[in-house]
Amino acid sequence: MEGTTVIGTRLDYWVIIGYFVLIFGFGFTFARFTRTTRDFFFGGQRFSWWLITFSCVASVVGSYSFIKYSAAGFRYGTSSTMAYMNDWIVVGFLLLGWLPILYFNRIMSVPEYFRKRFDARTGVMATIIVLIYMVGYIGINLYTMGVALNAMLGTDVVLSAVLVAVVCALYVTAGGQTSVIMTDLIQGVILLIAGFLLFGLGLGLLGGWERFWEGLPLLHRLPFSRFNEPHQFHFVGIFWQDGISNTFALYMMNQGFILRFLSLKSVKEIRKTFLSLILVLMPLAAIAVSNAGWLGRSMVSQGILPQDVDPNQIFVQVAGRICGPGLFGFVMAALSAALMSTIDTLINAVSAIAVNDVYRPYVRTGASDAHYLRVARGVSMSAALIGIALVPVFASFNSIYVAHGSFTAAITPAMVVTIVLGVYWRRYTSRAAFWTLLGGSIVVVLSIVWPVVISPLSHGVDPAGGFKYMRALFGLSMSVVIAVLVSAFTRAKDPREIEGLVIGTIRSAMERFKGGPLSEEEGGEAIVTILGSDDLEGVSISTGVAVAIGAGNGDVVYLSDRRRWLGGLRSVHATVTDLHDDEEMTVVVARSLITEGSLLPRRDQRIEKIL
Repeated sequence: MEGTTVIGTRLDYWVIIGYFVLIFGFGFTFARFTRTTRDFFFGGQRFSWWLITFSCVASVVGSYSFIKYSAAGFRYGTSSTMAYMNDWIVVGFLLLGWLPILYFNRIMSVPEYFRKRFDARTGVMATIIVLIYMVGYIGINLYTMGVALNAMLGTDVVLSAVLVAVVCALYVTAGGQTSVIMTDLIQGVILLIAGFLLFGLGLGLLGGWERFWEGLPLLHRLPFSRFNEPHQFHFVGIFWQDGISNTFALYMMNQGFILRFLSLKSVKEIRKTFLSLILVLMPLAAIAVSNAGWLGRSMVSQGILPQDVDPNQIFVQVAGRICGPGLFGFVMAALSAALMSTIDTLINAVSAIAVNDVYRPYVRTGASDAHYLRVARGVSMSAALIGIALVPVFASFNSIYVAHGSFTAAITPAMVVTIVLGVYWRRYTSRAAFWTLLGGSIVVVLSIVWPVVISPLSHGVDPAGGFKYMRALFGLSMSVVIAVLVSAFTRAKDPREIEGLVIGTIRSAMERFKGGPLSEEEGGEAIVTILGSDDLEGVSISTGVAVAIGAGNGDVVYLSDRRRWLGGLRSVHATVTDLHDDEEMTVVVARSLITEGSLLPRRDQRIEKIL
């Protein structure tokens, strides 16, 4: 696909180049905090909620989000926000079951959970599906960034994708999850600022809110599209595809988000992160990524843009019309930020699955952690190359929205059903889980070949669209049927085998995480001075500290730099192994833990009881 008009000035290009150099250097800066595979995949499980919240926004909002939702906003109006506004549905499932189970069992991935909850072959099937899902996501993000750069620079779509992929892969390879989190923090802020800046400038160009609103057709002013028409974009289809299947997959199946949540210092921080993400930042992100499409439609009505403008390039066209030299480069840098913040998460996630669920258990067991870290970095580069190879596949679709939706609807339903039932239904059997994944995936493929099988669940949707949005409901329904039928005729595991892996047994997982009985005393925090010791494996706290934070022998504590703005960059978890009789606020820490957490001895630190 070649753009007919190249948008942007030399100043814009230098702004974008400068942004790439800045992010590249910023990502490499944090490579020194990555010493082990635990650091590479989880960032040491040290970070605070506010830092992860912004980095999660950056990971959710990919380059495809600006392009895809701007195009949807141009075609259908404010109902383009429907997908982002459905995320609240998963809150209970994640915060009361899925994430605490993963965290307290120290489970690194969905396939690992399936191996423990079900059996090895179910874990293998999950590995295949998750890898396809993650690598496909890399491909579609690279494709949409190529579309944007093609419109702005006139460069080849594939060449543009290669450039961005290489930059992302290099800093992820060097710094792993820590580099991803820290760069995504910056990119999350940038993309939100750019999105609202564009909206404000667009309203000014159009003459204010009233002129903008008058320029939208009546149906474009509604927050929801019509129930089952037009077949290209309707409420019932978007609900089942984006609101249910894709949202559950994003937060429960997407390894990138699992790693992000597991990089937090505690389950309490997970809850803060998710609630602030869903209730505050995601609604703001919905406006940020869609408003260029709404502005574009109003501009067409007022003759500012031509009637035949390409919806897939509306974001770039609107930004080019609104922003002056330099500022347009900043907005396009935000588009780059959206891409890179999603790509880096996905690359790191693919590496985690490949190393922990394929290479470590089946190719080379018992190797050193340094060996696995080298393999993880090699896989990161390979994941970027595979994503580039998929760019022509997604380019074959007429609409980026359809390309993304068709991909997720085909991949996610069986996995979503298996995860939810695995956590919330103890009677769900291992054989049923395997056949849900395999059978559910097969029936979805058959529905692509013969769309007519979706008809009974179509809700009256026009079959001319191939039921593309209703495929998610079909896949979910058939997967549930398979799960229930096979479970009815097969034997479930002994409840003792799945203790801590299903809802209602999380306390057992918490005790395993701690390594002993739970303390009933509520934890607190205090400012302390730490001293290093070569004779300890954990930490020794003074009686004064013990009283202040309500901790004793065997409790898990979190030591961090007292400067909260670091977000946990210098921190470490440890177990209290001893109490020394001293009223002073001192903590003696094993030197290995000081090195692991990059702590600064003899300086004030913060200590907090975790469990």
